[in-house]
Amino acid sequence: MKRYKVSVTTDGAGNAIAYTPRLSGEIHEIEYIKDGGANPFANGVDFTITSEATGKTLWAEADVNASASRATRVPTHSTAGVAALYAAAGTAVQARPGVANDRVKISIAQGGATKVGVFHVLVD
Repeated sequence: MKRYKVSVTTDGAGNAIAYTPRLSGEIHEIEYIKDGGANPFANGVDFTITSEATGKTLWAEADVNASASRATRVPTHSTAGVAALYAAAGTAVQARPGVANDRVKISIAQGGATKVGVFHVLVD
């Protein structure tokens, strides 16, 4: 497994966009560390984290106040495009999202002016 660490600094309006290096594999987890030294993101920060190439959402959450981690999963489907379920009308079968030679795009809103947050993306 590999860990990609991205430090993100907001502009004067509290917004930012940052990217991981190109990576390939299944994304196991994305972690936000509220540790900008003396200048962390403001409470109520909004994240939209996607695959750069396709825009596939990996984590979208509003009003985050503390460090958090998400092990995002996406629904799977049959070869006919029908949602895969564990039982008829049951719970959806989910899998880790995959990326191939792509970057993870981290978009920040309402983070506070010139504030810092750190993200770790774990990929296998």
